[in-house]
Amino acid sequence: MQVLPNITIEHYLGLSAVLFCLGLFGMMFRKNAIIIFMCVELMLNAVNLALVAFSKIHGDTDGQIFVFFIMVVAAAEVAVGLAILMMLYRNMHTTDTDQLNSLKG
Repeated sequence: MQVLPNITIEHYLGLSAVLFCLGLFGMMFRKNAIIIFMCVELMLNAVNLALVAFSKIHGDTDGQIFVFFIMVVAAAEVAVGLAILMMLYRNMHTTDTDQLNSLKG
């Protein structure tokens, strides 16, 4: 029988940091708006993982309740963002953020 190692708060925070950095780098270097939205969601989920880990370590549910509200706001953000993106694609026939810069002026 294989013994699993003890998973500590450092493991959760390390995974959360890696996920957040992946989302940050994806958001900085990608040009497709859909990929950028996915990277923002990845960063939010990384923060949620850290909050749940702290909540588990401290033995209270405040972090888990806060995660629930973050997920509700993130779902609303995705709905509004995708609706805006669909309208932009319908009008400009692209989701490339470099070409969407022409909307500035």
